[in-house]
Amino acid sequence: MLFRRILRILRNLFLIFIVFSIVWVVLARFIPIYVTPLMAIRSVEAMVRGEMPKNSKTWVPIEEISPNMVQAVVASEDNLFLKHHGFSFNDIGKAIQHNQRGKKIRGGSTISQQTAKNVFLWQQRSYLRKGLEAYFTVLIELFWSKERIMEVYLNVIEMGDGIYGIQAASLEHFGVNSSQLTKSQAATIAACLPNPIRFNAGRPSRYILNRKSQIVNLMRKLPQVDFDKKPAPVKKSRKHHRR
Repeated sequence: MLFRRILRILRNLFLIFIVFSIVWVVLARFIPIYVTPLMAIRSVEAMVRGEMPKNSKTWVPIEEISPNMVQAVVASEDNLFLKHHGFSFNDIGKAIQHNQRGKKIRGGSTISQQTAKNVFLWQQRSYLRKGLEAYFTVLIELFWSKERIMEVYLNVIEMGDGIYGIQAASLEHFGVNSSQLTKSQAATIAACLPNPIRFNAGRPSRYILNRKSQIVNLMRKLPQVDFDKKPAPVKKSRKHHRR
């Protein structure tokens, strides 16, 4: 009797979570996102250190973000952003192999996965968070457009100490609006994204400058990101199916 009662409570909690999460994702499809879990965590960490929390952020629609910035993050973070459905299993496989061989952990997350994590979850790695990240990635790929995913990603991602979103980063590091970013400036910001607290786009190190040059070259080689145009299907030869 007690066991059935516990199961019923767990089932109801699970159903409530499913309904709540879907409603949350659908609402986030239409409204600007001004606060994320990471922003709250960073503010608490600052107060614990006895500092005043920093939170520089201005939401801008995708139309007011330079195409150079979109191209830069696709080149640096997720080459197949327009073609995949939230996950790049090839990149995940490469990341697993890399992490098994080396000491430095490398992620295989797509822009969709990073957006799901940044908007709905916390940063610390765990199996629970990765599972929830996959769940929310499926939801945003289902209910949001690729254009909306990119818009949210560029507006909420951490881009420096207390700096969130591309508009705040553009003003902080280059003194221009996000719509005015050049290829070089956009690539410099993108080069810092793996560790925006350690690296500063306004004062780039030699490593960041080298990484920026690589991103600029890749930006030129990749097709221009066009959200109005459907990407061509990825053709696979038969040899890819051999085992």
